[in-house]
Amino acid sequence: MARTEYYADPAAPAPNSLVVAASAAVINGEGRLLLQRRVDNGLWALPGGAMEMTESLPQAAVREVREETGYEVEVTGLVGTYTDARHVIAYSDGEVRRQFNVCFRARVVGGELAVSDESYEVRWFTPAESEGLPMHHTQRLRVEHALRDGPAHTG
Repeated sequence: MARTEYYADPAAPAPNSLVVAASAAVINGEGRLLLQRRVDNGLWALPGGAMEMTESLPQAAVREVREETGYEVEVTGLVGTYTDARHVIAYSDGEVRRQFNVCFRARVVGGELAVSDESYEVRWFTPAESEGLPMHHTQRLRVEHALRDGPAHTG
C-alpha cells in the first residue's frame, strides 16, 4: 500500500481517521540509531506503527520494532509525543490519517537484524550518517530529539 505524507499543504486531503501509534528510537552502546527504509514511501524512519486494541503504547513500540527489524527491545524512556495537526498521511486504500505518535527510547535485548515486508533496509547509523538520509521532516524531528539527551518533547 502506497503512502503520501503532507505537511502544512492546503492541497492535502481531509483526514478521515485518527490513529494512535508508537515508535522507538533504538540506540546501541556505540550511539548508533536503528532506522528502516520504508517500502510504502522509500524514506528512512524509526520503526513504529499503530497500537492494537489489546496492547499498551510501550508494548506497541516493542512489537513494531520486532516486526520491522527482527530485534527484541525493551523501552527505557520517552523521546516525546508528536501530534502536529498539519501532518496528514494518505494511503492508497483511501485512508487519510492524522496520527498521534508517542516515541520511546529503547535498547536491544535479543533477536537478529531482519528486513520485513514493510522495509527495504534496516541499518544502524551514527548521528552524522543519519543527517543525510532521505527522511520526512516529522521523522527527522523525532530522530533529532532521540539523539539529544534531555527531557521528553511534546508537540
